[in-house]
This record gives sequence, C-alpha cells and structure tokens, in this order.
Amino acid sequence: METKPESFDATLNLLDTSVDAFETRNADDDVRIRCKIVDSSLRLVGNLVNTGKDRSDLTDVTSVANSHAKSKLSASQVFCDAEDSPEGLSKKRRKRIELVTVGGPEVTENSVASGKALRTLRQQARALSYDENIMDTMIQNQLGKGLSPAKNKKRKPFDLDKNKEKEALISASIGFPKGALTEEEIEAGVVQTVGDSEQDNYIEVRNHILARWRENVHRWLEKVQIMESIRSQHKVLVDAAHKYLSTFGYINFGVAPAIKAAIPDEPTKSTVIIIGAGLAGLAAARQLLAFGHKVAVIEGRSRPGGRVYTRKMEGGGVTAAADLGGSVITGLHGNPLGVLARQLSLPLHKIREKCPLYQPDGSPLSIDVDAKVEAQFNKLLDRASQLREQMGPIAEGISLGETLETLREYAGVAEDLSERQLFDWHLANLEYANAGLLADLSLAFWDQDDPYEMGGDHCFLPGGNVKIVSALAEGVPIFYGKQVHTVRYGASGVQVLTSSNQIFEGDMALCTVPLGVLKRNAIKFEPELPQRKLDAIRRLGFGLLNKVAMLFPRVFWGTEFDTFGHLAESSERRGEFFLFYSYAAVSGGPLLLALVAGEAAINFELMHPTDAIQRVLTLLRGIFEPQGIVVPDPIQAVCTRWGSDPLSFGSYSHVAVGASGDDYDILAESVGDGRLFFAGEATNRRYPATMHGALLSGLREAGNIAAQATHRSLVGKGERAVPKDMQAYAILLADLFREPDLEFGSFAVLFDPRADEPKSHVLLRVLIGMGTRKKGNDNGLTDQSIIPQRLAYQQLQIHQQQQLHLYAMINRQQAIELMEIRGGDKMRLLYLCETLGVKFVGRRGLGAHGDSIVAAVKWSRAARRPVSAPVVLNGGV
Repeated sequence: METKPESFDATLNLLDTSVDAFETRNADDDVRIRCKIVDSSLRLVGNLVNTGKDRSDLTDVTSVANSHAKSKLSASQVFCDAEDSPEGLSKKRRKRIELVTVGGPEVTENSVASGKALRTLRQQARALSYDENIMDTMIQNQLGKGLSPAKNKKRKPFDLDKNKEKEALISASIGFPKGALTEEEIEAGVVQTVGDSEQDNYIEVRNHILARWRENVHRWLEKVQIMESIRSQHKVLVDAAHKYLSTFGYINFGVAPAIKAAIPDEPTKSTVIIIGAGLAGLAAARQLLAFGHKVAVIEGRSRPGGRVYTRKMEGGGVTAAADLGGSVITGLHGNPLGVLARQLSLPLHKIREKCPLYQPDGSPLSIDVDAKVEAQFNKLLDRASQLREQMGPIAEGISLGETLETLREYAGVAEDLSERQLFDWHLANLEYANAGLLADLSLAFWDQDDPYEMGGDHCFLPGGNVKIVSALAEGVPIFYGKQVHTVRYGASGVQVLTSSNQIFEGDMALCTVPLGVLKRNAIKFEPELPQRKLDAIRRLGFGLLNKVAMLFPRVFWGTEFDTFGHLAESSERRGEFFLFYSYAAVSGGPLLLALVAGEAAINFELMHPTDAIQRVLTLLRGIFEPQGIVVPDPIQAVCTRWGSDPLSFGSYSHVAVGASGDDYDILAESVGDGRLFFAGEATNRRYPATMHGALLSGLREAGNIAAQATHRSLVGKGERAVPKDMQAYAILLADLFREPDLEFGSFAVLFDPRADEPKSHVLLRVLIGMGTRKKGNDNGLTDQSIIPQRLAYQQLQIHQQQQLHLYAMINRQQAIELMEIRGGDKMRLLYLCETLGVKFVGRRGLGAHGDSIVAAVKWSRAARRPVSAPVVLNGGV
C-alpha cells in the first residue's frame, strides 16, 4: 500500500526518489525527454499530495509574514555563502520596488488630446556578507552633504592591520572577496605566488586603494598619494594593485573634471572601433581615451544611451523627463552609477517601499489577503528552489513557470479568484524582474546572479538618466545614424561596415549591441563567430518590458508613495499595466508610467497606441474616481515598442531553459586572437539585466583591450610578453585540458609532446573549489564526497565562479608519483607544496616553459585536424 505524504516536504522526498531512479536509467537522454519524465514525476507527486496532503506549511500565515516580506533585506541575504543561502531567497522578488529595470528604444509620440495615433518603436568577485547598515552610513556620508569632495586628511603611515575591516567592507561592496583574490586578479598576475603572505599583503593594499578612491571620487588617485599611507616595502604591491584597479575601471573612472583631464590631447595608441553608444560603449570609450587610444563610436540611433532613454515630455505649461528604458539604479553600495552621480553632484531619490495594490474593480486590496498570498508566493519559490536542488542537473531542462504552477496546484494555493489574481500579480512582478516569460526561465539558474546584487537603496535619478548618459558621451567621438551590418576581423585588424556604405577600420573592435540584435543575426561577422559563442547567444533569453508614459495636468494619484499596483482580471493579462511608477517627485512634472510585462508586453506591441492609452485611463479611473478624484486626460503620452526596435529587439537578458550563467561568460569572450571584443549587460554574469552591469562590462573590456594592445606592442618590439588576451588563452587551456594525459581527483596533466623523459617538464592543473569532474573514489579539494547532494548542487549553482584553475610546472616522474599518492587531493597538495616546494600560479604566470608546452600541445593536436584561418584584411588603420 502506498504511503501518503503528510506534508509538502514529504512530496519533495518522494520526488527525490523518482529523480534518482530516472538518473540511473536515463543519464544521457535528451533534455526534452527529461522534462517530460520530471513532469510526470511532479504529477505523480501531485496525485499523492491530493490524496493525503497537509497544506498547513503553505497556508499558515500571520500578519507577521507581511511585515517580514516587506521589510528591508539585510546584506547577508544578498551577499551570502551557499550554505547560508535561505533556500533561494531572491531580493528581486521579495520587495516590490526593488526590480531590475533595463531596457528600452526610440519612440515617436503624438498628443492624445489632439487625437493623433501614438506610434512608437521603443526602445561582478565572489559573494561576501557585509553589514548593510555600516555601508548605508558610509554611502550616506558621501551622498548627503551636497555631494562635495571629501577633504584630504593627512594620514599617518599605514599599518596593514589598521582599518582593514572598514576597507574590506568597501571592497566587498564593489565585488571583491574577503581575504582572497578574484580569478581576474590571478590571471593578471598581481602577485608572484598565489596563497602566500604576499597575497595577504596585496589584498590589504588593494582594499586600501579602493577605500581611498571611494572617499573622494572627484580626484585622480596617483600611486604617490597612496604611498603616503603605505609602508615603502609594499611599493611593488601598490604598483600591481594600482595598475590592475585603474586598468579595469575600479578606480579613476567616470566624468569628474580631474578624471576628464587625464585624457591626453593626442592619442598615441591603437585604434578601437566601438559599436554602440549605450552605457557599455560609452564607458569603454572614455576609458580607452584616457589610456591614449584612438576611439570611434558608431551608433545607429540619433542619440547616445541605447536602451537607456530619457524622453522630454511637455505641453500645457508642464514638462517632465520620462525614463522609457533603464530607469532604476538598483542598489547604491559599490554601484558605479552612484559614483557618476556623486561626480556630477546629482541628488538621488530613494524609492519608497509603500506600494498599495488595487483589485480589478479598483477597490483597495485587503491587507490580510495581501500578506497571505505574498507569503504563499515566497514559500512556493523557496519550495521550487529546494526542488531544483533535489533534481540536480535535471532542473536545467525545466522552467520556473511550470514548476511554480505545478507546486501551486498541488499545494492548493490561490484557489479563490481574488487570491489567484493577486498571485498572478506576483508572477507578473517576477516576469518584470527577469524580462521574460516564467515558462522560459531556467529553474536551475534563473536567479544565478542573486548573490552578487548591489546592496543598499534603489533610486531614481531626478531629471532622468540622460544626465549620466550625456556626461559619459561628452567629448567622445560618436558617429550617429550609422547602423552596422557587417564586422570583419582578422590578423591585420578590423573593418566595420555600415548601412550608409561607410567602412571604419581599426586595430580592434568592441561590439556592445544588445543580445536581441545578435539573436536576429542583424550583424554579419566575417569570419562567423565561433560555434561556442553562437550557442550561448541561442541559449540565453532576451525578454521584453514595455511602458506607457503619461504627462498629466496635475498629480491626482497622491504623493505619499512612488509605486502602486493593479491586479488583472485574467491570468493571460496579468502583466498588463500591473505596476505604476510615480515620477512626480523626480521628473519635474506630473508624470506617471505604467509597466507592461510578460506575455502582455508581447501583445502590447500589436495594440494600437490609442487603445492602450484608453485602457490605462479606464483602469486609473476605476481606482481613483470612486474616491472622488477626477482623472483628467493626459496632455501627452508615449508608448514603447522595444521588441520591434531594430536596434534592440527586446529589453534585457535572462537565463532561459537550457542556459546557465556560463553563457554570459562565453558571450563576453573575445574572438579573432584579440581583435573583436564584446560588452553589454548580457556579457556580465554577475550583474545582467542592469544598467550598472552594462557600464561595468564596458570598463572590463576597456581593460582587456588595453592589455591586448600592450601585449601586441611588446611583441612588435621583439620582446617576449605573457599573452595578455587571457580570455582567448583561457579558452585554449580549457580546450587542451579536455583531453589531459593524466587526470586524477582535482588534478590534470599535459605532457610535452616533444619529450618523453622522466625529467621532462609537464603542465599540472588543479581545480580549487567545487570540482565538477571526479575520477574513481578520489576525494576532491572540497570534500564533495561528504557534502549532501542537495547542498552540493546548491553550492555549484551559486558559486560556479568560485572555481579557480591554478597551474604548476613539475616533471613526468613527479606527476606519476603524485597520481599514486593515497589519501586524496589534500595529501597530494601537501606533497606538492611541502615536499616538492611547488608554487601555484594563475594562467598569466605560467612562464616560458608553460607557454612552450601549451603551444607544443596545441600544434601537435592541430596537426591531426584541419584549421580554418581567419580572414586577413588588406590596408592599414
């Protein structure tokens, strides 16, 4: 006789059993088949639940749940280790106002009052817990006093133990781990040996430099200023940290007069063609100009900003600035947009948490119902997170939407019509945060970026984000109205061809076009992009968010809140005008924006603009006129059509079913031996779908381009240089190590094909972190064998980027001895470090012997298969 589960948790255990059995029988089956079998498992569980279910753990909700759900999240909930992660807690869906808002296009508008039709084209380090209250105070001190530059204080010689916790907090808010190097720092070779006292001292110096510049972002921080407060014996570390932080845009970036003064009058370095004048392209352009490069930005629109678009609306004696694309600065702590606002002395408006909800008939929603359904919704998301951990890799082929709906049905949640309408509102809110249908979002990785979210308040910029865009574009050579249709790249440089038959030539190119443009193959690449990148473009999702901006004669909706929501009558229209942003306090006029998300955003593009405006007005009048408030016709209204915009084809990216965070990294990889680079929010694994993610990606690629140019110039002078295009080098190493000569535990070995003596050098690689490949019963370096399956998968899902590959040179005989050592990888490491005295390095520190072996293995394997050469361009720069 079958045992009936006594609670929702019991259903998870039953499902775990069915999944384990399935994995044993069908480990190599197609993803679609896996989805069907898992769906069958879910339905089986549902039948069991329905015959003997106890819904108490989902429906036992008190008023405390509502206050908890609306309370401010601590940073530990955002920056947390996997083992401390509260079952998939997502900041994006816990607070109504803290939503990602990036997306947007060109619009055309007409006056509703005149009856004209409205047509429009519309437009990252490891997670670390830190005290958000301390950061709030520090940020407030920087923002609250007129945004004036901090006064320089005379410092005493710096003791590496003094103030280190405060400086570590600032460093953590920017994305650097406590007490560790990022993989990018290891690749850059900031220290000679990873893991020793030199690394510890470097980290203290790095944190100190970051804190010094964040104290006063109006200045250009020189090394000599840093040495005033650091002991002279650490000068080498100061040089390394300052170079790294400056090159990759962690310090000395932005639009302050002192920063702009650093741009040389006459560029002397290589020419870079940047495709797109959005935040990524503009940030990269300013950095490269400061580095001394010749830059040309090609923009298809008649304005800068891309999907960040502020439209001036006016009429009837009132004006307002409407952000039709990216609008919310999502978290101030460490956010480079906050730095730019400080440099421009721009105040920021904290978005207030009050967000009243109204039912389809316009009546206010009951507080008790609101609290109950919100708690149930969050509980289901937590259960979905637990479920994916039990499923393991199978969850990669299942959508978040089908999982939530299945769990909702089996738990008996939101069966009443009014509760279902509120539940649908939360689903629409989730689709807004991810710019995608829940049916398309990956259950396994939809929230992979949550551990890296910026802490602090979410804010509007009074007057619109055009203020930041204009400041970034000032002085940058931008060619407007030039839509790119072909990019050619080869050994001698790049060519960028536009629709106006112009050809731009340069040494390197940076492509910052939206993922939607790449998905549509709107730009032809010659030669074609690598299949690896094409697959990532295909797998990642690119969704849609639309807006209706309305300028009214007066503010009739009240001034005590910045947002309010409206519930739809049917699930099919749940995202239609579900959330309103009041811009009255920040736009300069009585401006109201209605958001359209999910399936409704797609259908919205087929709706006549006049019909859309009338629907919004009917909705607003249903809310406010029963309160005795007259809702006037808008003076001016604008509808967006980002999905139809040929320069975006959507709003922002998400992790679709079958994709993972790895695809963001793949999209960011350069191609053509360091000739063609990529930036944009969809290339930023830690901060996708955000304005600051786009900006940071531009700073990142400016550093990569500068490093590649330096490498190329050194090679041209006949000097040996460690390969600086570390993305391409990383891909090469990963490819070579797919077929190692030896592999055991977390170790892999490549032999030199030119020699087979016992003392001949070999290249050893060790994986530090959550190893994904294990041989036999060897214990990996993370003791994965003792980690429960659920926790192991959770750690893998959240901390993929914490895997580090370190390298060392040993000989063949030592490699064989290492393989035969008993006791697992920990004993092998002990043998390497203490017996052999081996020092591990990052990719950049392999040295001549390591590079020689890599090259020999590459050419040895290449001889076994044909290689297609890239196109070689004729002509100069």
